[in-house]
Amino acid sequence: METQNYPIGIQTFSKIIEGDFTYVDKTAILGTLVKREGYYFLSRPRRFGKSLLLSTFHAYFNGERELFKGLALDKADVDWTPNPVLHFDFNSAVFDQEDGLRLLLNKFLLEFETTYGIIPGSDSRENIPQRFRDIIRFVYEKTQRKVVILIDEYDKPLLGIEENKELFEKNQSLLKGFFGNLKSMDRYIRFAFITGVARFNKVSIFSDLNNLNDISMTDEFADICGWTERELCDTFMPGIEALARKRKESVEKTIESLRGYYDGYRFTSEGSRLYNPFSVLNALFSLRIRPYWFATGTPTFLVNRIKSNGILLTSLNNQWCREAELLECGMNSRNPVPLLFQTGYLTIMDYDDETGRYKLGFPNYEVEHSFNYYLLRAYIPETEEPDSPFRMDLFQMDLVEGRPEGFMNRLATLLKQMPYENHNEKSYQNLVYLLCRLSGTEAQLEHHSYIGRSDMEVRTRRFIYIFEFKYNRSVEEAMLQIYDRDYAGRYALDSRIVYLIGANFSDKAPNRGLTGYKIEKIKRIE
Repeated sequence: METQNYPIGIQTFSKIIEGDFTYVDKTAILGTLVKREGYYFLSRPRRFGKSLLLSTFHAYFNGERELFKGLALDKADVDWTPNPVLHFDFNSAVFDQEDGLRLLLNKFLLEFETTYGIIPGSDSRENIPQRFRDIIRFVYEKTQRKVVILIDEYDKPLLGIEENKELFEKNQSLLKGFFGNLKSMDRYIRFAFITGVARFNKVSIFSDLNNLNDISMTDEFADICGWTERELCDTFMPGIEALARKRKESVEKTIESLRGYYDGYRFTSEGSRLYNPFSVLNALFSLRIRPYWFATGTPTFLVNRIKSNGILLTSLNNQWCREAELLECGMNSRNPVPLLFQTGYLTIMDYDDETGRYKLGFPNYEVEHSFNYYLLRAYIPETEEPDSPFRMDLFQMDLVEGRPEGFMNRLATLLKQMPYENHNEKSYQNLVYLLCRLSGTEAQLEHHSYIGRSDMEVRTRRFIYIFEFKYNRSVEEAMLQIYDRDYAGRYALDSRIVYLIGANFSDKAPNRGLTGYKIEKIKRIE
């Protein structure tokens, strides 16, 4: 039986090849880019293979042809003459300190100066952009070969410090001057490739770099990171078969499960559906299909923006956006949808050629679960106590076993433990939705009927729950709306038991939180 060696967490191309790790060959796409040369930018979510991509470029421009034996690039008509490579990797540092970015750039430049025997002049020693320009020119003059510049996760010094406006603007200014060298030193540069999660608008970072070719939403390079299902099956079939045996099911059923959890990313209107490599590797290694991507963390500013702006969660799914909105993402925008697309929480589901708009949605179960989990933790404190009354399974059992009073009482107690800053009607609605969705039940916000829409409906195998929420009003008003608009009418022929739940939330002391609720059970005729 064939065994496979999975490169989990390994982002160095040479280590994967020399360590005999299983590798999905993406080098044909690299060959196309290196023959065209130029300056490129690629936006992809975290843990999607961007660092490995740059490491592969690095090995090629170093002339390490032996590493590519048997791969597509080895057979391509490309120039294998080495070029000097300046590789900047922003993954390994923390940038919430005042001089974190400057210190890291200084470290990179010092390494290049040591390698090539460069002594910075006294007038440029503290001038990071000037030192970078001097290094590019000196390396070219010394080697008589044009320089290759690789920059991985350029936006890491900005993501995560958005609320520190002074530091954000300082790092932004330093990066703008730093990247501006790629244009002013063009005659010394053969190739440049920049990766990141977000594409900051041109006036902030790339305004001086108008020769940058953004291939993030280009059909030709849509598959440059991530795996198609064909690549997955062709490369990892032994691992998929082992997973199927562990799950005691057919290979086809296992592939269907992998698809539901990890597939579904699309970055162009015509692009293939792609799997998240990080999650697939973890699933095949552990022989368990479960969410892995959420463990890599969710940008705090995204969570805070959704929470503070009173955005209804289900309004984020099935959003329509123009391409310009998806590519030009300003950090100060109230609309989180473009950044949710760039960070991988939303992906392209459809495209309307007539209007030039993209329809966005969650790519798969893993991403939706990750998104909902971190949003819930923004509302309520996490507890690891085994007897905590706020465990997800207890909320779930209340709904599955037909105990709406238990669910509402548990919710009321939970709300009393929470801070009340930035709470509004939508935040309470989102919180109840997240509790239901993450407990494994089928939940839907603002469910439309022929004469109105209920705030939320939850369906289990034996029960249906129809919720109407009010804010600083009354429970009676909520129940009256349920009856007046006949929200339960659509279930007249459904055999399940229907519970109608009216609830009122308030931000007024001393009765903040859930101030009251009423539950009525609709009896069915057998």
